[in-house]
Amino acid sequence: MDKLISLEKAVSLVKDGDTVMVGGFMANGTPEKLLDALLAAGTKNLTLICNDTAMPDKGVGKLVVNKQFRKIIATHVGLNKETGRQMSAGETEVDLVPQGTLAERIRAAGFGLGGILTPTGLGTLVEEGKEKITVDGKEYLLEKPLFADVALLYARKVDKAGNMVYKGSENNFNNVMAAAAKITIVEAGELVDAGELDPNAVATPGVFVTHIFDGGASNG
Repeated sequence: MDKLISLEKAVSLVKDGDTVMVGGFMANGTPEKLLDALLAAGTKNLTLICNDTAMPDKGVGKLVVNKQFRKIIATHVGLNKETGRQMSAGETEVDLVPQGTLAERIRAAGFGLGGILTPTGLGTLVEEGKEKITVDGKEYLLEKPLFADVALLYARKVDKAGNMVYKGSENNFNNVMAAAAKITIVEAGELVDAGELDPNAVATPGVFVTHIFDGGASNG
């Protein structure tokens, strides 16, 4: 199966109203070319699942400024004052989730789990509206899985089968998001032929990747 697609085709797979996961941490490991194309397309009413909203001029922050998200599910938004402004003004719904909980809720979706149990957030605003479960005398919050229509990811090296290799902290959230979306699109910093990657270096198997955009190509 040929997984390579154009930038235009990749962006066309994100529809108005979709839930979109975007990998990276403070925009490091974020698929910048895919996001710039999504910005230009003006796709709207999206729900964003991301560790953070980067900066106003970088990563998903550009789409925040352009008001393409109706809801944001993230760990922190402090680096992007526009996100905070929209939240305070009631223009965009922002659901702040503890970082470990966010990662595990995404992982639960990818692994087919019904949710996770965590003590994080007990006694705080985080617990509002959530079911509590007692196990061996200890109370936990039931946190439900987070799924997406589309995951937009980045990897430093990708082979044509979709196997992904990250550099350093670029693997943050990219790896766990790959299995939690109906469609997973990876922007390849460098695209190589199948078989060229050291199997021991592959962090995300190609079975989780639906499409590849060659971000390192001269026409990318």
